[in-house]
Amino acid sequence: MFDKMIKPLADRMRPVLLADFIGQKHLLKPGKPLYEAVSAGQLHSMIFWGPPGTGKTTLARMIAHHSEAEFMPISAVLAGVKEIRAAVSAAKKIQLEQNKRTILFVDEVHRFNKSQQDAFLPHVEDGTIYFIGATTENPSFALNNALLSRARVYVLKSLTSEDLVEVFNKAIADKDRGVGISKITIKKELKLKFSEVADGDARRLLNLLEIAVDLTLANKSQTITEKITQEVLSGGVRRFDQQGEEFYNQISALHKSVRGSSPDASLYWLCRMIDGGCDLAYLARRIVRIASEDIGNADPRALEITINAWEAQERLGSPEGELALAQAVVYLACAPKSNAVYMAYNAAMRDIKQRGSFEVPIHLRNAPTKLMKSLDYKKDYRYAHNEPEAYAAGENYFPDELIGTKYYHPVDRGLEIKISKKLKHLKELDIQENT
Repeated sequence: MFDKMIKPLADRMRPVLLADFIGQKHLLKPGKPLYEAVSAGQLHSMIFWGPPGTGKTTLARMIAHHSEAEFMPISAVLAGVKEIRAAVSAAKKIQLEQNKRTILFVDEVHRFNKSQQDAFLPHVEDGTIYFIGATTENPSFALNNALLSRARVYVLKSLTSEDLVEVFNKAIADKDRGVGISKITIKKELKLKFSEVADGDARRLLNLLEIAVDLTLANKSQTITEKITQEVLSGGVRRFDQQGEEFYNQISALHKSVRGSSPDASLYWLCRMIDGGCDLAYLARRIVRIASEDIGNADPRALEITINAWEAQERLGSPEGELALAQAVVYLACAPKSNAVYMAYNAAMRDIKQRGSFEVPIHLRNAPTKLMKSLDYKKDYRYAHNEPEAYAAGENYFPDELIGTKYYHPVDRGLEIKISKKLKHLKELDIQENT
């Protein structure tokens, strides 16, 4: 009873048996490698990668239980090489005295640096420990290759709304480990509200339920009402993981939705990021970038509109300014697309980096001094405004080594249709001048 009072509901409801685990059906159903390994008690080192509250720690404990192995947890937030060595020493002692295998579970393993991660390798190799790491970050970036090569990566997914309702119901129904009272009632639609705010995170769901139960009991009731639900869930935000894997996934989805001319999907991803607490200045900068990269000169107004939206957001603040960003995103999604300037810029930068520094042609140099004039600076320069159509046909503005280079290729969309026609006309004038 004492343990029940001091342990959070999320910890009390942690399942022990594979049959009680909720979610992750893509990993934990008959025929799947992880399911078969856990059922048979066959151990191997592994990495669990997924959002918070998806069962990474619970699954590691469950594997230890099914394989009758010692479960030894450490947190990368608090531990260092010293703690790793102590854990390995303890594992060796267990192996020697009890002939028992040890699972060393490292929560938030991405917090360990390369040398700390390397400290596991010899002990994984000689079988002293079976390593299970849990991370919310992409292992490809967060973990070194040596550790990744010795562990299999399993991707855990956010729990579905149905999964979360099942977790909710179990916590209410379980008399020994659940909410702690004989009977608690709540309408189905209110359960769904809890699952929506929990946003795929079972731990968060159970924490919210525990608060709701406490408020219900304080009101001398056994029914979680709509008023209590609203009070508990107000202010909740969806998972965003600022600067983590999910952050970059969502900004990528926003950018690709705009590029793909989908105003509805673009709005969805923008609102997901705003709702998750993303820095609005960051969003504004990225939206301006999209205007240049994917719309470009097909619609030059796009850049103006995005900069205006950024300024409006800064002046109005939240939430009023967010509408300006939404307006800009919808405009970008509906605008004609061109990456011609983006491609031209990259090509020019590539030439500059790979081909060295060529001299500026003499006729393009300025000549503010007598010495410069004596060296023929600016000689034979043709002032375009004095030429027909304000264009010096046949003139070269490149270094000699790059004469004739073409970076910018306008597309047949938006304003670039007119730009393309003009450039074609100027090219014809060049040909006439040179023949």
